[in-house]
This record gives sequence, structure tokens and C-alpha cells, in this order.
Amino acid sequence: MNSTLLRSTALRSALRTAAPKSAARAGIAGTTFVRGKATLPDLPYDYGALEPAVSGQIMELHHSKHHQTYVTSLNNFSEQLAEAQHKEDIQSQIALQPLINFHGGGHINHTLFWENLAPTSQGGGEPPSGQLSKAINDSYGSLDAFKEKFNTALAGIQGSGWAWLVQDTQTGNIQIKTYANQDPVVGQFRPILGIDAWEHAYYLQYQNRKAEYFKAIWEVVNWKAAEKRFQ
Repeated sequence: MNSTLLRSTALRSALRTAAPKSAARAGIAGTTFVRGKATLPDLPYDYGALEPAVSGQIMELHHSKHHQTYVTSLNNFSEQLAEAQHKEDIQSQIALQPLINFHGGGHINHTLFWENLAPTSQGGGEPPSGQLSKAINDSYGSLDAFKEKFNTALAGIQGSGWAWLVQDTQTGNIQIKTYANQDPVVGQFRPILGIDAWEHAYYLQYQNRKAEYFKAIWEVVNWKAAEKRFQ
């Protein structure tokens, strides 16, 4: 089985585990489905609540337009895949795999991203504690050193993509990994904390100064959500 099919199979597995009863275990607590269809999750804060780190205009466009497009496209391509499977149309099934991987990954990634953020009034920017804090200190020396390493990974992404703090499900160790486009964290790794490096996440506010965005986003990172995924 080629890598595209492997990723798509893992993605569909992750999407299936996104039902409310198992969502917390799957690490995609806010991902919702209605009769098998993905739906856009509500934000637990107002669009302008993350200012000045992230503008309300960016949040509104990012959530209501970009994320909604991933949800709509995922549902459309999933229906086409179901029809192709019913017809035993192997060629169409193969052609649909990368589309489902892209839009399904976009849905999962953004759902996690909204949970990764919180207004400062709700704990955004407060440092991690407990076992996650210990794991970061053990692996990177300090939280500041971790942020510097993470921002270096973000800056190194060519084109569009994400940087994630992930946990190896086999060893329990944490590491920083980058993913191209909307490839989701699946398989051996569990997503703990992710930052969107696509231009639509920052350009209206920061233009080409993406390093400023990478620095500012930590002011509203919701470490409590990351701690729950790590535990």
C-alpha cells in the first residue's frame, strides 16, 4: 500500500474516532459529526478575544471561511468516495484519497488549533505545569528553549504547513515535528500542540513578518488543553 493510501486510511480512522464519546481519547475533542457528516465546531471564545496576538478579522475569516471550506469539501468528497466504493470504482477511490487526506486533515488540524488557543483572561499564555512541563524541561531544557526550537521549526516550513508538539505513542517521548500542507498527525504520534503556519493564519495582520506571528501566538496558547492531550 503506498504512502498516500496509508495516510488516508489512518485519517479515516481518526475521523471515525471523532464521535463525541471517544473524542477526548482521540485528541480531537471539538471535532463534531452529524449523521456521519463533519460540522464546523463553535469557538469557545469571541473572534476578537485573542487580540492583539491574533486579530478578530483573521480569526473570523480563518474559522468561518477557511475551516468551513475544509468541512464542506470533506463531506462532498466523502460522499463521492462512498459512491465509488458502492460501484467498486477503484480508480475513483484512489483519486479521491489525497482530497480526503487534505480536507479531512484541514478539519482535524483546525479543530485542534482552536482548542490550542485561549484568551489571556481564560489562561491563554500561562505556562504548562505537571507532567507536560516536566517532559518539556527534560527534552528541551526549559520552556523558552522549547519555544525557540518550535519557532525555528515553523520558520523552516517551505510553503504551507504546521508544526506540532507530538507524543510518541510507543515510547511516550515528546518531539517537534512539521507536516506539509494539511497532513494530520496520525499513526505512531499523538498531537499535543499545533501552530498553523499557513499564510491565511497571519498575513492580514503580520504580512510577510511571520516571525512576529510565531512569537506572538505563544501569548494565547492554551497549555491546559495541551496538558489534557498529554495526560
